[in-house]
Amino acid sequence: MHFVKRQNLLPFLLLIQIILIPLLGYFPKVVERWYSNEFYPIVSKLLRILFGHIPFSVGDLLYFLLIVFVLQWIWTARKSWKTNWKTNILKITSCFSVFYFVFHLLWGFNYYRQPLFEKMTIERDYTDEDLLLFTQKLIAKTNTVQFQITQDKKAAIKFPYSQAEVFQMSQTAYSTLAKEYSAFQYSELSAKKSLFSLPLTYMGFGGYLNPFTNEAQVNYLMPMYNSPSTGCHEMAHQMGYASESECNFIGFMASVKNKDLYFKYSGYSFALWYCLANWQVRNKNVYKQLLQTVHPGILKNYQESDLFWKSYETPIETGFHLFYDTFLKWNQQKEGMEGYSKFVNLMVNYYKNKPL
Repeated sequence: MHFVKRQNLLPFLLLIQIILIPLLGYFPKVVERWYSNEFYPIVSKLLRILFGHIPFSVGDLLYFLLIVFVLQWIWTARKSWKTNWKTNILKITSCFSVFYFVFHLLWGFNYYRQPLFEKMTIERDYTDEDLLLFTQKLIAKTNTVQFQITQDKKAAIKFPYSQAEVFQMSQTAYSTLAKEYSAFQYSELSAKKSLFSLPLTYMGFGGYLNPFTNEAQVNYLMPMYNSPSTGCHEMAHQMGYASESECNFIGFMASVKNKDLYFKYSGYSFALWYCLANWQVRNKNVYKQLLQTVHPGILKNYQESDLFWKSYETPIETGFHLFYDTFLKWNQQKEGMEGYSKFVNLMVNYYKNKPL
């Protein structure tokens, strides 16, 4: 009887977690104060110190071992499922209960922290005129950087750095940004080329943060000019920012703060792509007019990325995007996958009265 009680304890605790954790959404300032600014920075820094100097992705290796273990367990339990189905379900829910708890303890509570809009006092809404002025400024800036690098408006950017160099330069970019905003201080570099880069490509992702090892994982197969903005995005997750729109915004600011022109280009072209995509939905005529003012070399880089991702398109990508969209919405990110593009709101309003 004692064994049965222990066997039911973890599944019961999972139910408690599922009920109680979402209630933290009503107390964002409490989460911000005690978790995101007190507990989490200590834990995340320790994890980055522990795993940062290991040359391969420990998190990816752990995931691989977990997948092997799960498959082995399914194979072993297949014959006894009909007779021991209650025990098997309890084992599954017990494991998930522990996983769910550790995920939130090490990183997941950041989903319930105070929004960046509030902390930086940035307006949420903008007009078409605001967006148009910002897009035009962004086109001018991206065109300038592209021409400074190539001396040819029609030439695509060929990125000269390795992935390891990009990671080091990303840390430098954050050091510069932190001089202006201390909240974006980043230390103890722990960024890796993902061992799962091919699966990530088929799923349509440029990178991800492993919440259990606090390693920033980057898909090294995608075009390299995308790497700085992607790496800076994942490093923003490492600092405890869960919102995809906020990480896009912080990653953009870090990218363009780097003195290196290639790094700046990655950030500016990344932001411009989202603004143009926004106009493509809002007003196709304006979109076409804006597109004519973008240097052909920049459009060639966009085409390079587009061809890369299209060459790996499968139903798998749709399935994983649907899964991740649901996951984000479950964790207080109401926009789901659309949240990636919501950082345009942050950029437009933040830079309304500031130079790019």
